[in-house]
Amino acid sequence: MSSSEVCDFNRSFLRFRINTELKPLKTVSHKPPFSVNNVRVPLDCRLLIRDSQSGVTTQMVLSANCKTERVGVERDIWTDPNADVVFVATDDKYLILKSWDHLARQVMLFPESLGPQPRRQVVAVNDVFERTSIDVRMMPGKVLHTIDQIVEAFFDDLPLVARTELSHGRYHATIEYPIKTLNASERDRFYQTDTGPVLLPDLEREPHDLIEGCELAFVAHSAPDWAEFIVRAPTKVNEEISVDHYSKPLRLNVRNTVIRCNL
Repeated sequence: MSSSEVCDFNRSFLRFRINTELKPLKTVSHKPPFSVNNVRVPLDCRLLIRDSQSGVTTQMVLSANCKTERVGVERDIWTDPNADVVFVATDDKYLILKSWDHLARQVMLFPESLGPQPRRQVVAVNDVFERTSIDVRMMPGKVLHTIDQIVEAFFDDLPLVARTELSHGRYHATIEYPIKTLNASERDRFYQTDTGPVLLPDLEREPHDLIEGCELAFVAHSAPDWAEFIVRAPTKVNEEISVDHYSKPLRLNVRNTVIRCNL
C-alpha cells in the first residue's frame, strides 16, 4: 500500500453568506425575514480538472442535497412546491441545480421581475453572496492496490474514498468521492461500488464554461480501468410529464483508485 492524501468529506464544507443589505436576492422564491444568513453544506464530491494548455487546475465541489426552505420562520418551513437543491461551486461561480416534482413546474424567483427559477442557474459569486469559501480538509490515506486489500478494508469498517480519473482533449479530470455503498465478497473475491452523487464533467467545453456542463451521476466500478455511470437527465414518465431522474447509463475507460482513510 502507498500513501495518499484524500479529502476528509466529513469535515469539508461549502459555505456562503447572504447579506441582503449588500447583495440583491437572485436565487430564492420568496422574501426572507432575515438580512444575513450564513450557510454551511457538507461536500459529496470534489472534482479537479487540469487544463494541459494553460497548466491551470480548476477545483469544483458538489454539496450534499438539501431542500427549498424558508429560513428563520417559526412554521411552514418547506416551500410548496418543494425542490431538491444542490450546489456546484468554484471560487467564482455557482451552479444551482433545483429539481421539482416534474420539469414543467414553474416557480417564480423573488422578486418576480427576475422570472421563473431555472433548473440550472449559474451565478457569479460576487453578484449574489457577500462571501463564500470552499473548505476542503485533507487526511492521510493508503492506496489499496488489490481486491483483497479492498475487501479487508470493507470488513474493518474503514472509511473509503475513491478517485476516478478520465482524460479528453486538453483536460484531465479527477473525480474524488466517498464510497458510501460498497459490495464485497471474500469468497468470490470481488468488490463493486454503487455510490454518489458525483460530478461528471463535460470535457468538450471551454475552460470558462466547464461548470455549466457538469451533471450529477452515480458511479459503479469493480476494476481499475473502467466505470459505469448512471447520469441524472430529463426523463419522460409519459407524454405529458418529464422528471429529473438517474436514467442515462454511460460506460467510460477511466483509472480508478480506492483509498483507505487513516483515522
